[in-house]
Amino acid sequence: MKHKSIIIKTIGIALLLCCVAAVIYFFVQQQSGQTYQQLIIGRYNDAISLDPAITTDAESFEVTANIYETLVKTDKKAQELLPGLAETWSVSEDGLTWIFKIRKDVIFHDGTTLDAKAVAFNFHRWMNEDSPYHTGQFTYWSHSFNGFPGIVESVTALSDTTLEIILNEPFAPFLSVLSMPAYGIASPEAIMTYNEGLKDHPVGTGPFMFKSWQKGNEIVLEKNSRYWSTEAKVDGVVFRLIQPYEDRIDLLISGDIHIANNLLPQEMNAIKQNSNVKVQYRPFLNIGYLALNNTSKHFSDARVREAVSLLIDKENMLATELDELTKPAHSFLPPLLLGYHEGIQSKVYNLEKAKTLLAEAGYPNGFTTSLWVMDKPRNYFSNPRGMANYLKSQLQPAGINLEIEVIKWEDYIERIKEGQQEMALVGWNGDFVDPDNFLYTLFSSENIKEGLVLNYSFYQNERVDYLLTQARRTTDTTFRKSLYREIQEVIDSEVASIPLVHTMTAVGVNESVSGFNVHIAGVEELKDVELLSGEN
Repeated sequence: MKHKSIIIKTIGIALLLCCVAAVIYFFVQQQSGQTYQQLIIGRYNDAISLDPAITTDAESFEVTANIYETLVKTDKKAQELLPGLAETWSVSEDGLTWIFKIRKDVIFHDGTTLDAKAVAFNFHRWMNEDSPYHTGQFTYWSHSFNGFPGIVESVTALSDTTLEIILNEPFAPFLSVLSMPAYGIASPEAIMTYNEGLKDHPVGTGPFMFKSWQKGNEIVLEKNSRYWSTEAKVDGVVFRLIQPYEDRIDLLISGDIHIANNLLPQEMNAIKQNSNVKVQYRPFLNIGYLALNNTSKHFSDARVREAVSLLIDKENMLATELDELTKPAHSFLPPLLLGYHEGIQSKVYNLEKAKTLLAEAGYPNGFTTSLWVMDKPRNYFSNPRGMANYLKSQLQPAGINLEIEVIKWEDYIERIKEGQQEMALVGWNGDFVDPDNFLYTLFSSENIKEGLVLNYSFYQNERVDYLLTQARRTTDTTFRKSLYREIQEVIDSEVASIPLVHTMTAVGVNESVSGFNVHIAGVEELKDVELLSGEN
């Protein structure tokens, strides 16, 4: 009983101290004329998970990139690698052994200390399927490193500040991969406490800490006052779901929200003449496409896939369906990437040839199939239902009847991974500026494993797999470029799926916001953002 009494008294004192600290903080702010500054970001989709290791959607990464930090990071253009939780790194001549020097005096949000052992713990969770903490679908690890453990042979803490990673083959984009938000380092204590529940209780080292999540409404972060680098300039960040999303622009203009991501065409028109809002643009680093399931009844036949490609009039699509921030895609690589094949062009509309191919494949009168489409806009499809209806009208003259099935975005990707669809509108936002992030992700047969699917075409080609692997192993830029050009030629000749659009995404920023700059991959760090008005 005596011990219990001591514990109760200790807890009571701790709570009293916390309350006193909060009162003092509030008093200091009042005396200095400061108010609690909360940056509000208006979105039209909620996050799916706040555990970056099992996440694939952009809305989740937008949040986790401010809670967690990676060993290395990139500049705003995702071209220059910068120190993150690792101050320095080096690699052996054979490209297999990497040494990272981990920062000292970095504290996780739960008060535990970051060291090389904590980093190694995260890697072991990601890479080892037999780990008790490998719960959920570690899709990014699988497609980055060819499975579990894949090309990573070992990860060892040589000391508190020295981490060794040994690969079993060279991997050209290794550092770029580690810069992705999927590889944010979590507190081992939190992982062991929450395990799969980490997705609702994120604990990292970043400039903001998780406070609350009202699903379908908002996620609230607060400033990390023990951050190892320069503290965030605002006291908190709210990622708020705006419904109906048509209200976002009124809220942005009035200052009730400060930033609106992925502006829709109608939103762009509404703010063109308004001086309260500035627009920033992300370059074309995405692909929106029509995924044809290569294992399905109709689209396992390349003649049917080619017929569909001949029925999509992209010149007409440009004139009737696309806005000024969107352009037709001819390849699955955005033009700014190494190896982009300018010689590959979209098929020219040809109804008669399409009918001939369908007849040869056994469908002289066409057929009926389904087209899946998400219910909400994505940055690669600002009007997904409109695009679906356009495709329906394009395929109808050849006798292909599309039954459009609209699916909630929260369920969409998981259902596509099951492979039950024949056709689906999908897309990919680049994580970093390298062709591997597009072509390996979307077309490697490694990425059709159950539960870990990113190859939504369910496409398999031994030659493409071989070329993709070779391109990963070499650091010779000229050779890599030639490999990626050949990969695009094979994919185009077999019509693995049909590229539709690249988009330049736009972000609306209220005039009260300073220090916000878009990142090409869409995962902005918010610690340097401030509100000049001093208001929420």
